[in-house]
Amino acid sequence: MERHLLTTEELDAFSKELPAWSVSSDSLGRTYRFVDFVHAFAFMSAVAMHCERLNHHVEWSNVYEVVEVRLTTHDRGGVTSLDTTLALLMEDLAND
Repeated sequence: MERHLLTTEELDAFSKELPAWSVSSDSLGRTYRFVDFVHAFAFMSAVAMHCERLNHHVEWSNVYEVVEVRLTTHDRGGVTSLDTTLALLMEDLAND
């Protein structure tokens, strides 16, 4: 998957598609809330499998039922299609 930085227009389109995500030129962010710790951890485990497949890893933290997520492509210094791809996967997994 290509790792070019997204344009302002691409970031705006992503923001409209997934309004729960905060969008800036250097990262995407989202807070997920689950019914309990087990569901939060299951979500993180499922996401981890996709991260390995994409060779793109997430910055996140977990406290009880809350998972805080930050996506950025460090070697490009901002948001790339890898970040939006992972965000879309996370949305699908959170809604299962």
